[in-house]
Order: sequence, then C-alpha cells, then structure tokens
Amino acid sequence: MLTIDDALQPTMLAARLARMWGVAGRKIPALYASFSEQAGRDHPGAPVFTVDGRYTARGWTEWTQGFQVGMALLAFDATGQVELLELARRATLQRMSAHVSHTGVHDHGFNIVSTFGNLWRLIREGRVTDGSGDLPLCELALNVSGAVQAARWTQTADGSGFIHSFNGPHSLFCDTIRSLRSLALAHQLGHVLMGENDVRISLLDRLIQHARNTARYSVYYGQGRDIYDIRGRVAHESIFNIRDGQFRCPSTQQGYSPFSTWMRGLAWIMLGYAEQLEFLASRDDAELAPLGGREEIRALMLHAARAACDFYLHHTPTDGVPYWDSGAPGLSQLGQYLQRPADPGNSHEPVDSSAAAIAVQGLLRMGHYLAQEGDAEGRRYWQAGLTVLARLLDEPYLCPDEAHQGLLLHAVYHRPRGWDHVPPGARVPQGESCLWGDYHLLEAGLYVERIIRGQPYYTFFGPGGAGGGGPG
Repeated sequence: MLTIDDALQPTMLAARLARMWGVAGRKIPALYASFSEQAGRDHPGAPVFTVDGRYTARGWTEWTQGFQVGMALLAFDATGQVELLELARRATLQRMSAHVSHTGVHDHGFNIVSTFGNLWRLIREGRVTDGSGDLPLCELALNVSGAVQAARWTQTADGSGFIHSFNGPHSLFCDTIRSLRSLALAHQLGHVLMGENDVRISLLDRLIQHARNTARYSVYYGQGRDIYDIRGRVAHESIFNIRDGQFRCPSTQQGYSPFSTWMRGLAWIMLGYAEQLEFLASRDDAELAPLGGREEIRALMLHAARAACDFYLHHTPTDGVPYWDSGAPGLSQLGQYLQRPADPGNSHEPVDSSAAAIAVQGLLRMGHYLAQEGDAEGRRYWQAGLTVLARLLDEPYLCPDEAHQGLLLHAVYHRPRGWDHVPPGARVPQGESCLWGDYHLLEAGLYVERIIRGQPYYTFFGPGGAGGGGPG
C-alpha cells in the first residue's frame, strides 16, 4: 500500500523537475533526428519502446506517434525552448494529418489531442504566436478527430452505446476513457457528428454515454458482480454480443487475466475520469439536463474515479510504482511486496512505471477537483500524486543517461505477448522505456510545474479550465 508523504509540497519538486526538463530538452530532439534518419528503413513508423536503450517501432496502429510529437510541445511549455516548438509544429502539420481521419482506431485522444490539441491550447493561452494561421487548422483537425472517434459506435441492449476499440464493434476498452478528450474538444468548438439523412449527433451525448458504460462495465465496486469483484478493480476489455448489444464478459489484451487488474488500464480510468470531471464542470446545466443532468453524470464519474484511485493506493507498493498486473502469477514469489518499495530488478514480475506516470496525474487532478468542491478527501489523493511523482523523478526511474533514448525506465508494453526487452542475465523486462510513459511523465511534470509558477491551471480544454492551484 502506498505510503503517502503528507508533508510534500509542489515547490519541493522544483529542482527535480528542472533536472527532468533538462534531460528531456536534449533527448527529444535526438529522438526526432534518430527516427527521421531511419524512417522507412530499420525503424518504419513511430517509436514505441526501447530495446537496449534505443527506441524501436512496432507497426500496429502507430498509436504512439502523437506522444513523440506532443512531448516536444509539453517540454516547450515548461522551458520556452523554441527549437522544441518548431520541431513539434512541423511534425504536427506534416505527420499527424493521416491520424486525424483514422477510422480504424480508438486512440484519437492520444494522437490528436497530444499534438493539434496541445498546439491549439498553447495558442489560446498566448504562449505561442499564431503568425502562420495554425489556430483554425488545429480547430478543424480537432473537430474532424472528435467526429471520427464518435463514429466508432456500438449500440448496447438498453439503447445507449460506446466507442469500440480497434478490436472491433464487440470491444469496449478501458483505455478509451482518455480518448473522450477528442469528443470534448470538438463539442467545445461547436462541432457535431453528421449521420444519415443529416441527423445531428451530439458529441457530448456520446461522450457521456461512453463514460457511463465504461463506469458500468469496466469498473467494479465490490457489489458481487462476480466472485472477484473487488472495489476499484478494472477490466481492460468488456465484450458485447453485437447482434443484440448484450454484455457478455470481461476480457483483456495486455493484462494477465480478465479477473485481475492490468495496472495501466486502471491508471487510464483514474486520469480519464478525473479530466472529464474537470470538463463537466466547465459545461452549462442546460446542455447537461437532457443527458441525465449534472448531478447524475458527476456522480457516476466520481464513483468510478474514487474506486479506481483507492484501488491504486491499496494495491501498489509503498513507493507508488505498481507491478504490471495486480494478479500476475509471479507476485506470489515476492512475499509481502505491497509492504515495501517496488523492485524493478526482481526475477518474477516487472513493474510498470508508465502506469505510475499516468496515475500521478489522475491522483493530482482528483485531489484538486475534490478540493475545489470542498471535499477533504481531495488532500489524500493530492499528496499521493506528489509522492508518486517524486519517486519517478529519481533513480532508478528517471534516466539522465543520454546514451539511453528513454526518459522513464522500467516501463512495460505488452507482457503477455513478450514484446518487452529482457536484458541478458534477467528473467523479466526491466531497464527500458516506452513513449507513453515518457509523455505522461512530462505531462504530470508540466501540471505541477505550472502550479509551482502560479500559471493558469493546465487542462486539455484550454484557458479558463478548472482554475486554482493545488490543495493547500
């Protein structure tokens, strides 16, 4: 169980954040150069994870391209390093257009919000001068992306529905809760999905339906849904019969079992719902009323978010870095592993620092949101987020070695398929990075950096978002 440092303050992380930005400012341009040189030869496609410290590609859906480009925008936001802005701006315009209209994936929130969305936000905040007319281009990209994402729709037996994963119309992924940002931004910009006979389909309606069904089917609440129903447990995938829309069973692609919790999936739930709660607070009662009303929507999101955050706190080692799956069979060989810090060098099961990097921001945003609502529980989540971030900003997780292309070590991609690199002499993956781990470490770092500096509160939906600093 995570041991929370109640005395930790954001300003206490300033020196470690400065070190991280320095390392990132050197590694990001080097990674751009490396993949520009090798694209189409040894490394076609986007970088995904490292092998012996070098980023490699695995052409599946290129869902990590936006993280590579977006990292430079996050680092520019924190450092003002113009070289990073220009790298990212060129790459956004040159490489990301095909992703905008990609009808085959559920990852628009990763690829498009991380690139066009971050650039749009920086222009709106006045951090970037729009001398080239990028703002309308970003808004067009965000509108198209939100509509394309919303069109991946499966109707369920009760007449509602969900955005289905790239596995097909039967498949609801817990990951997709964070891709709802695409629908949110497009709705905020006034866009709708146009259907047959010019039917106007509300993107906010589809966002809320998907959030409701993810909370219903992906998250467990200790109410006896099955004999493994532990509050906060998350199923990576939920399977539906596409003929009648009935739920059939939990499943998983990257976890150990449908009845255990893949910890990165848990982290997506934590962060996805925390962000959507912030977005919900920015909307008018009038537009929420026909969709169930503010209080009902808020309650279901908060119920799922609290359960997931609490599961993380109770099923993670004392330093807040989890092993890759709560039910991984090798954990039984580690003894009382939840009563001591994670051991990335063990011989039985890998840790997943990328899950921790995602969870950090979920905990911080939940803490901030609840504090704004006057809920004293917010401070516990806030301090937990700071505690985990502090751990990730130190060795053996932060990687200052410039011979290694990654920023965050000891991440795992797809353990069941054996895609992760196991170094000589080891029995499980360790010592490597993945692009979403690096991106989310920077995103969590930017979130705290802006609070330290007293800058506007960082939300994906731009200026005038959730407001304020952290719980004090």
